[in-house]
Amino acid sequence: MTEELLLELKKITPEEEKILAGHQKIEKGLYMSAETDIIDATKLLEDGKMIQVRPHTRFIHFPRHTHNYIEVIYMCSGSTRHIINGEEVILRQGELLFLSQRATQEIYPAGEEDIAVNFIVLPDFFQYGLDMMEPEENLLRSFVIDCLRGEKENGGYLHFKVADVLPVQNLVENLIWTIWHRQPNRRRTNQATMGLLFLQLMNCMDRLETDENVGQQKLVIQVLSHIENHYRDGGLARLAEELHYDVSWLSREIRRQTGRTYTELLQARRLGQAAYLLSTTGMPVADVAVEVGYDNISYFHRIFQKKYGMTPRKYRIGDHGTE
Repeated sequence: MTEELLLELKKITPEEEKILAGHQKIEKGLYMSAETDIIDATKLLEDGKMIQVRPHTRFIHFPRHTHNYIEVIYMCSGSTRHIINGEEVILRQGELLFLSQRATQEIYPAGEEDIAVNFIVLPDFFQYGLDMMEPEENLLRSFVIDCLRGEKENGGYLHFKVADVLPVQNLVENLIWTIWHRQPNRRRTNQATMGLLFLQLMNCMDRLETDENVGQQKLVIQVLSHIENHYRDGGLARLAEELHYDVSWLSREIRRQTGRTYTELLQARRLGQAAYLLSTTGMPVADVAVEVGYDNISYFHRIFQKKYGMTPRKYRIGDHGTE
């Protein structure tokens, strides 16, 4: 993060001045109604706004609470300690934490050098980013859909350990800078940036920690991470060996928990990558097929056309790019 922006975020706020002067508890009226422990978006968002950023308030303990919005926390420097749905989460510099509505959170006091930014986000803001993602089985996409629906009684979280992933760091900094400096046309810019951030995070599923309230089991996280990292050559037998499960049991359990077979999940990821390569590179179609794991080019053509309703060549020269 640029030094200029970090210095802005590090400034002691009037709220923090009171805390340092001796206030022992959070000023509840800044965050929620007196009779609840739900932090209210209307307290933190300007009228008509769908997203806002504010530096995390340091030097004080935030007791157990929930939110009626989606919170995204980015750790600019230092670290913060959270208890989310009863689990300890340490958020370190460069990491991202997504909290859905109704996730329970407790935050321990942060020091002066522990600089975090809280994004207060209304669910509808995520719709644009959701539309940018491929409609495939993915924990991030499922999390966003759950947030948009707002139907779950218990919220979940996603903890991305992406401090060394430069595109993610650049996108988050751009998002903070644009909102902080109130750039013109920022809603559309910010929604597009969030969509690009989602696409980058989808490549980082092996760096994700979460809980079962997201709507997925630990096994599904392991399966999808394996497919993400080994979609070219990752067979079910190899996965079963790595996880020390019987192949038949694992196959049934994947189908039970996801509604799809391992082969269907693998194929969806391969074809999604093929579509991306066709759209963004000039690789010959045959090379694309091999790159994503298909040596039988005729078979690749057949399943690609079944999924996208057109041949790989037509996909490339249509609305998805040029040859």
